[in-house]
Amino acid sequence: MKVGVIKEIWRYPVKSMQGDTLNQCSVSQAGILGDRAWAMRDEARSEIQWGKRYPKLMLCKAAYRNEPGSPGSSHVDITFPDGETICSDDERVHQKLTGLLGVEATLWPLQPAENTDFYKRYIPSAEEFQQEMGRVFAREANEPMPDLSQFPEVLMSHVSVPGTFFDNEELNLLTTASLAFMRSKNPSAAWDVRRFRPNFLVETEAGLEGLIENDWIGKQLKIGSATIDVAAVTPRCGMVVQPQEELTYDKTILRSVVKEANQNLGVGAHCRVNGEIRVGDVVEVVSDE
Repeated sequence: MKVGVIKEIWRYPVKSMQGDTLNQCSVSQAGILGDRAWAMRDEARSEIQWGKRYPKLMLCKAAYRNEPGSPGSSHVDITFPDGETICSDDERVHQKLTGLLGVEATLWPLQPAENTDFYKRYIPSAEEFQQEMGRVFAREANEPMPDLSQFPEVLMSHVSVPGTFFDNEELNLLTTASLAFMRSKNPSAAWDVRRFRPNFLVETEAGLEGLIENDWIGKQLKIGSATIDVAAVTPRCGMVVQPQEELTYDKTILRSVVKEANQNLGVGAHCRVNGEIRVGDVVEVVSDE
């Protein structure tokens, strides 16, 4: 069943920095080639970081100097809020990140999955992890926390799945129907796709309304020559309210997602069959798991 077409493809070379759009991409079990292949590391905590703790990362924009042939194989140009652009092969990039964030910061490419210490959390205990997640998801006193049991056990002790800079699923989809639904609930807010950092924005078929991608969970989608498994809803955190480019700080975004969308917006997915996906490709639900 056709549910829409690919309207936009997004790739984020550096975790938590602004990305850019593509006309086409290669998709595999590692996600979109070049997506989240670099990340900032807080050297005081010996921990990979993201915009949840350091939202100023979202004021930076990253773009590849050359198309990557494999994850982490190509250097990235990072444009900082003051307009200066520094490449990842320039030692000054670490100093620039440190000045921006106020901590000793370094830029790293993906490391081998076997190097598990590189991916470990600064806070290892379950109790401290719960407290940290409360800060990360930026919930108010009367708001529920996401069900953390949906995340892999390895994320209790590691910032990301070792060998990746992904919090969980390596692909994320969001629909125009969901954005329209949220806009109807909070019309004064800027429901810009950039706030939610999907890989694929799906323009849904006429007549499909509401949070329709939630219905795809447990199903396969055929897109271009790739097939993906839709795994779970995407709980939203404090990153969605933070400023980037001309988008201003707006805490009503998260409050609305929590209230109107059961705190989730978009869905995470895994690649089942590698392939190429292009803007305009049909998105088709082909089967259940």
